[in-house]
Amino acid sequence: MPAKGKYLLNEQKVKQEALYRKFSCISQYQPLVLLLGLSALTCATLLVLFFSLQLSVHGHVTFVGVVSAALCVFLAVFLLVCAEAFTQRWTMLLGLVVWATHLSMGFTFIYSTELIQPWDQVPFFLFIIITVFTLLPFRMCYAVILSIVSSVSHIIVLSVHISMVKAQPRPYLISQLFSNVVVFLCGGAVGAFHKFLMEKALRQTFQDTLRCLGIRMKLEIEKRQQENLLQSVLPVYISMEMKLAIMERCKCKDKEAQQRLVKDNNFHSLYVKRHENVSILYADIVGFTRLASDCSPKELVIMLNELFGKFDQIAKENECMRIKILGDCYYCVSGLPVSLPKHAKNCVKMGLDMCEAIKLVREATGVDINMRVGVHSGNVLCGVIGLRKWQFDVWSHDVTLANHMESGGLPGRVHITEATLKHLNKAYEVEEGNGYLRDTYLKELNIKTYLVIDPRSKDPSQTSRSVPKHRVSDGLKMRASVRMTRYLESWGAVKPFAHLQSREGFLTDAVVNGKNRCKDIPLRSAPKIPERNKSQKSKFDEELHNEMITTIDELSSSKQWENSEEISGLTLWFTKRELEKQYRTIEMPSFKYYIGCASFIFVCIFIIQMSVTMQPRLLGVTFTALACVLLLTLTICFAGHVQKMFPEKLESCHWLTAMSEAVVKRPFVRLPLATIATMVIVIIALFNLVFHSTEQPNNSSTAKCLFTKNGSINDEDLFYLPYSVYSCILALLVCGVFLRVSFELKVAFLFIACAIYYIIICCTNSTLFNKYSCLLFGNSSSEEFGQLLRKGGLLKHPQAMSCIYITLFFFTMLLISRQDEFCCRQDFLLKNKNRTDKDEIELCENLTRLLLENVLPAHVAALFVGENKKNEVGLLSTNTLLNQKYKDLYYKSYDCVCVMFASVPDFKEFYTECDINKEGLECLRLLNEIIADFDELLSKPKFSGVEKIKTIGSTYMAAAGLSGTPGQETHQDRERQQAQIGIMVEFAIAMMGKLDGINRHSFNSFRLRVGINHGPVIAGVIGARKPQYDIWGNTVNVASRMESTGELGKIQVTEETSDVLQKLGYSCECRGLINVKGKGELKTFFVCTDCNKQQGMALS
Repeated sequence: MPAKGKYLLNEQKVKQEALYRKFSCISQYQPLVLLLGLSALTCATLLVLFFSLQLSVHGHVTFVGVVSAALCVFLAVFLLVCAEAFTQRWTMLLGLVVWATHLSMGFTFIYSTELIQPWDQVPFFLFIIITVFTLLPFRMCYAVILSIVSSVSHIIVLSVHISMVKAQPRPYLISQLFSNVVVFLCGGAVGAFHKFLMEKALRQTFQDTLRCLGIRMKLEIEKRQQENLLQSVLPVYISMEMKLAIMERCKCKDKEAQQRLVKDNNFHSLYVKRHENVSILYADIVGFTRLASDCSPKELVIMLNELFGKFDQIAKENECMRIKILGDCYYCVSGLPVSLPKHAKNCVKMGLDMCEAIKLVREATGVDINMRVGVHSGNVLCGVIGLRKWQFDVWSHDVTLANHMESGGLPGRVHITEATLKHLNKAYEVEEGNGYLRDTYLKELNIKTYLVIDPRSKDPSQTSRSVPKHRVSDGLKMRASVRMTRYLESWGAVKPFAHLQSREGFLTDAVVNGKNRCKDIPLRSAPKIPERNKSQKSKFDEELHNEMITTIDELSSSKQWENSEEISGLTLWFTKRELEKQYRTIEMPSFKYYIGCASFIFVCIFIIQMSVTMQPRLLGVTFTALACVLLLTLTICFAGHVQKMFPEKLESCHWLTAMSEAVVKRPFVRLPLATIATMVIVIIALFNLVFHSTEQPNNSSTAKCLFTKNGSINDEDLFYLPYSVYSCILALLVCGVFLRVSFELKVAFLFIACAIYYIIICCTNSTLFNKYSCLLFGNSSSEEFGQLLRKGGLLKHPQAMSCIYITLFFFTMLLISRQDEFCCRQDFLLKNKNRTDKDEIELCENLTRLLLENVLPAHVAALFVGENKKNEVGLLSTNTLLNQKYKDLYYKSYDCVCVMFASVPDFKEFYTECDINKEGLECLRLLNEIIADFDELLSKPKFSGVEKIKTIGSTYMAAAGLSGTPGQETHQDRERQQAQIGIMVEFAIAMMGKLDGINRHSFNSFRLRVGINHGPVIAGVIGARKPQYDIWGNTVNVASRMESTGELGKIQVTEETSDVLQKLGYSCECRGLINVKGKGELKTFFVCTDCNKQQGMALS
């Protein structure tokens, strides 16, 4: 990788790591607040208990002072935490303040009285260690250091104090200190395990959030691209309606749903609306056919794209909407979709501008071309018909009249009707047009026409200011097509779909409307596209980074406490049952590690119990039995790993892997295992509290060790009681181990376990604890509980201390468990949204591809859609619609393509505009059914090689032989070429069959007139604002003439096409010589469709 690439990659990683730290800081806000609340509540409770029990302030002034000061510190830190700006900057400092306060409280509790025992305040320091890992905002390394400092300081201080201050020998001091070490080690290991899993989950959540934001941003881009793609072909008001219909069809994945959707409507959807008071402009480039015959494919596509790109610019400047391009014919409408009072002026002005533009081309290149323009004002039906290759079109008698106004016009002039003249309000001078002399349709309708006088023709300064006449003489030696191409390239027309390259999907006004377009978007600037795409990717990364910062900032203190719509506040259950069911059955690959960590707690408790127990043999037996149960649980969880360790010996034991997978995937297997492991730990923790001796020395020899020579109990012999309580507290830590286990199960365990602890300490073993308190603080066993409590204090009295710390850990583990459950559910919710967004973006990508393929053939659309490109979130991207390989205009030359024109001439007579048929709308509904049925034929595998090109009124244009790889396109096999011609004939026959079916249902007698020809063609995509795929060449022109000169119900072909069809087994009947415009007399044939329908079936 280049050094620059490594630098950018490292810089991106650094940015992401900084974002993660900020995200981690914000996410640790809620645990910190919970800890502050718990600490403040603990301090307040201790003070309330202290004064309610009427303990002496004078005797415990240090305890009261430190607890009160700690309460003030926690409240002050809480206020600072509420100031989010301060919290984000000084999170670690606030955490250190809380930790130091806890540590100070711990040592204060130790030295609150003169009596100091080795077991003093071990639970409180365990609480510090647990909170450092779970609730304080420290990284793993800092948490480990602080936990070591906390535990080591406690051990060192007590060891030094007891060994130096106390002269009385303590035979169990080493065992007690060792037990302290094990308690701290167990707490640190559980805390580190919890921290590791939570940090891993947090980082995964961060990555999911980043990915989710990237997906959402990409989704917005995809949606904008879809809208722009549709709007590049169709107006907004129609495109949005069609998009919704397509999305409904895309969502109906099963066939039954699609069939129900079809049954709901007897007709195909019709997206056509009527508009009144509009002006229609038709324009034709005179002399272009002769020029095009001398062009190479590249020159032809460049010329058309530049010319029509210029016309699109003129149309936008004059508030006109381009409807369609037909070869070298261009027509548009003003007054759509919003009615404009100046629609006639707009069209006339556009026609004059088009004539002026062509005049500049003619004078600059010396090529003899001109513009013939016809304009008429009236009413139109506009919209889309058919199912494939949507093209916005207009229909009405007024549209037909406008078309004839162009054909009956004069080169270089704008030919208008009297209706248009009335709308001009004398804005232009006109002269007699005499269109009836040049067009029979105008003569039949007795249409009076006029020619508009261009105001610029009266002002020579306006026409000669920018005409580079010297270029004519410079290029006389070049071919006309070369001169045209070179001159038109200076216009710098926008490439098709160029407005979809940008992330925003919109061209700037400077690009679209700017007068110096050749400077803004020169055609020769294509090599700079990679740099632009590179900057777009950098811009996307930057926007994603900013979006993530915004998202993190929105995770404010107030929003974290707001009730989510998806999660209920009290139980944390999802409001949607389906989500709750999915969460309950989620896979849990880490469960085996939960059991492993729980086993570690079990071993630690056993070591502590073994260090202080008076009945080691019974404990050993109990441990062995419980260890076997726990080992069996571990074996079930790690069965798959055991098989991998011994693959040869356990090759046939496939049930081991199945058992391990069942633990991961099935909750009804996991919950019993978690319950068993928890019960085993509680049982071993309760051993010394349950199995103890309370008999007098004369009744049992085993009890003699509890009494001194004077017959009294020695305090050194009951030191196991606090450590038995500590074992019970360690058992509560199991809740912090099972992160993703049911929260309800954890709550139930905490309540049941603590209830058992309270019963044993306060009821069952109350006498034993009272005796131990008497030995520590009193002279006899007859002192009351209150007197002993006043002497020792709240946290020195064994029974009170045990109940307080069990309660503290009950609430601590309850908060930790609830926080874990909340985080796990939020993570699940985020992943679920991520999956939903992925499905939505996949739908959008498919929809975008479908839309593009509805504009272009599939093999051409694949070149414009960036296949297999992955963005920074690892998803397929259509963000850059132009593939770099095809950054130039698309054009392709084919040696042999079969072209078909099929029309329904009777529809012109059928089409009428009256109130009965809603001014022609119902007539168009029937035409839509005809075209839609023709389109449905294309979905058959037999006709997969047939490509619909366009519809022109009631004429259907298709071609075969355009698909395939580039190599096959130029070197096609002769048999395959001939087969394409046969398939096209079969398609025409199938269209006739479809039309017959429509005739039976609609009681009409429409007949199809088909013309087919094959030969070389040029294919390409032109038009910046509304890209359009089209084919050109002599083959296309002749095929069109075959249709127009044909007969109803017949397929007319040329002599060359007839020879191929006869080789394929078709019968052709010679029609004779017919006069074809531009070609003279041609010998044509009719394909005998009736007798050859079955012969052609072999082609399938």
